[in-house]
Amino acid sequence: MQELWSERQKLVDAALPGELNQSAPLDQTLSEAMEYSLMAGGKRLRPILLMAAADAVGKNGTAFLQSACAIEMIHTYSLIHDDLPAMDNDDYRRGKLTNHKVYGAGMATLAGDALLTLAFEVMTRQEGADPATILRVVREMSESAGPDGMVGGQALDMESENRQIPLDTLRKMHMGKTGALFRAAVRSGAILAGADDRQLESLTCYAEKFGLAFQITDDILDVIGDEAVIGKPVGSDEKNHKSTYVTLTSLEEAKKLAQQTAEEAVAVLSSFGAEADFLRELVKYLVGRKK
Repeated sequence: MQELWSERQKLVDAALPGELNQSAPLDQTLSEAMEYSLMAGGKRLRPILLMAAADAVGKNGTAFLQSACAIEMIHTYSLIHDDLPAMDNDDYRRGKLTNHKVYGAGMATLAGDALLTLAFEVMTRQEGADPATILRVVREMSESAGPDGMVGGQALDMESENRQIPLDTLRKMHMGKTGALFRAAVRSGAILAGADDRQLESLTCYAEKFGLAFQITDDILDVIGDEAVIGKPVGSDEKNHKSTYVTLTSLEEAKKLAQQTAEEAVAVLSSFGAEADFLRELVKYLVGRKK
């Protein structure tokens, strides 16, 4: 699993500059700011999930590399905006200074805006997919990234600072802020690969459980993680007085919930063969990650 992850991570890293350079920003600083965050490294988890979902349906996921790059652009935009002084006000991301620390809050905001809009242009260039399928993926991505998904979850997150919220509200918030883009990645890969209704339903359930396991693990790492390994400050949730799975339960209960959710994610893939092994191994690896 880790070998395939590394291989496809390199594939995404190699493809992103080409997709980025298809555009010609009017301002050079804007271009540099976009590239700074997009090429700052990272796990490339969402594009890899998109390709892995296509694999699970029986296609070669690398055929959908353009759509994979597009969702990484959406994810990067969200990180740039999340780090802004008006949001989490973080100084480091992926072991480097955050975008606004280098280019200023105004230019960082525009770099995020540019990556988001460019992502949809990149999707429309997806080769090997008919226009109706591309349109379906564009809708999938836009709904997941917008007020019903990621942005809505971020709004809930902001309004939840400095107060304790119920566990069901926390789950709703993270289903939007973190889970929605994982769901879009998996569903888009499946749709591009021609998944039938049963396959799409199973993969959607997997994606939702994957997102929950990921977020719980993220909350755990914010408490016990190593800043040098994670690449960003630990303790930011406490600093911003945010409710997390750790604060609303306990560290041990959060660990148990992450493990249980990962096992449930594997179970929903029972109808798939070996072509879904990457997805099975990935979610199990996820709950033991250090970064």
